[in-house]
Amino acid sequence: MLHLSNVSYAYARTDKPPHQVLFGVDLTIQRGEFVAILGHNGSGKSTLAKLLNALLVPTTGSVLVNGLDTKNDADWLAVRQSVGMVFQNPDNQLVATIVEEDVAFALENLGVPPDEMRRRVDEALDTVGMLDYRLHAPHKLSGGQKQRVAIAGALAMRPACLVLDEPTAMLDPVGRDEILKTLHKLNAEGMTVILITHHMEEAVNASRVLVMDRGRIVMDAPPREVFSRVDALHELSLSAPQPTELVHALGLDDVALTIEQAADAVVEGVDAGALAPRKAAAPQLLAETTPLLEIDAVGFTYGAGSPFEKKALDGVSMTFGAGELVGVIGHTGSGKSTLMQLLNGLLKPHEGRVLFDGTDINSKGYDLRGLRFKVGLVFQYPEYQLFEQTVAADIGFGPKNQKLAQADIDARVRDAARVVGLDDEILAESPFALSGGQQRRVAIAGVLAMRPQVLILDEPTAGLDPAGRAAILAQIKDYHDQTNATVILVTHGMEEIADVCQRIVVLKQGGVLLSGAPREVFGRSALLADNGLAVPQVTAVLQRAKATCPTVDDTPVTVAAAVKALGGDARA
Repeated sequence: MLHLSNVSYAYARTDKPPHQVLFGVDLTIQRGEFVAILGHNGSGKSTLAKLLNALLVPTTGSVLVNGLDTKNDADWLAVRQSVGMVFQNPDNQLVATIVEEDVAFALENLGVPPDEMRRRVDEALDTVGMLDYRLHAPHKLSGGQKQRVAIAGALAMRPACLVLDEPTAMLDPVGRDEILKTLHKLNAEGMTVILITHHMEEAVNASRVLVMDRGRIVMDAPPREVFSRVDALHELSLSAPQPTELVHALGLDDVALTIEQAADAVVEGVDAGALAPRKAAAPQLLAETTPLLEIDAVGFTYGAGSPFEKKALDGVSMTFGAGELVGVIGHTGSGKSTLMQLLNGLLKPHEGRVLFDGTDINSKGYDLRGLRFKVGLVFQYPEYQLFEQTVAADIGFGPKNQKLAQADIDARVRDAARVVGLDDEILAESPFALSGGQQRRVAIAGVLAMRPQVLILDEPTAGLDPAGRAAILAQIKDYHDQTNATVILVTHGMEEIADVCQRIVVLKQGGVLLSGAPREVFGRSALLADNGLAVPQVTAVLQRAKATCPTVDDTPVTVAAAVKALGGDARA
């Protein structure tokens, strides 16, 4: 169905030589395959995806779709009807003011009859769990909900091949699982699926896995073969699924791709004497902290008084202590992003109070501008916060508005850049010439440069490769440890939140479901699953193993802690 022969691609630049991102790629994808594509940020995955439906045409070589050469612009409509595309960022794909109109947009342009169009739109929205939102405005949806609508728009076209670039990046674990089940169902019905992902576990049930590095395909094999090469994946800034990483770190011979396979390997290791489980450590009590930010019976409603009224928060009360590193999780649409925007006054609650250092931030005469220097917010897509001509100017924008002397601004820019791992040479570059991962670091540095007492990060690692995620999280933790600032991390990544946070708050439908230490919260796996969430995969492995082998401690939430608890010899 798809055939690439010696394909290279270079992006044109006005003041520099073209930037080549693909080099001599040869690839054939047969009808009905499910292909997962992995690779670090900047490896060429998204460029390859755009070549598959003629959004880009190769600089050299050829791309054939059902025999049609994508260089022939007369065939572009036929190519794009055959190959549907879902982009990394749903905002780039949503064009209408009503969800069902957005899903119908391409069908209207193709002249699909109204009755058939209605059937396709309803079927696509039902497939992604968004039928109840068909009359809502897309811009008022959460990031994960927008992503579902974008997928529905592609499904309504009924393409023979569907290419998805990080489609689950903003979804909660259950939502991600639902989308994957949908994709495998479509594949079983004959649709070719090409899934680009940074979530390794999403690739384990593909028929084939491609790994890209620096514009070339460096691995092309079934999942078991690819993920058996754990050390090689690490060298490519990637990882294996957490169950695979655990079994590898324990030095066991098995290649475990799933939670079930890893649990079986652990039980066999215990039975054979290769592992010696240790007694569970006593749970650590959370240290008491002085409340810095308080949420007191807060309610917030979108579209109040309109037919689309939606209560995002309902009587929420919680505190964030001085010096805490807190994770906030919840199913898609549970109110996480709304809550974060209330914390620094971007939104005003319809009921209740938000207090900073004991004072209501929405009281008459309160200095909200000054508050935003103290409570810094990095949005879901931090790249949208970039606007200056140079990286240095972008990072220095906040300190400049704090009326600091230029020497102090320059010092803060260098310090903030260093914290997020940006070299001094980058400071003179345009932020729009950087990679996605670098842009994210610049946006975070711009908030850090104001030296806020509270740092709020809303999905800061979405769309980053495993090495990029680990680097950002390490930088966030280092910043917290060095400054003792309060850090609030919102994420759908259970593994990453378990690794860095001292306390976790779980939201459910605009209210607080749970709050406690990671081991305490993730010990409630059934409750989390009922609310669109999950425990870290390594914890799920231990919980399953414990059902057969009671000596296994099922409380660890990281691979390193699990290896220690199982008495294994972790590989370097």
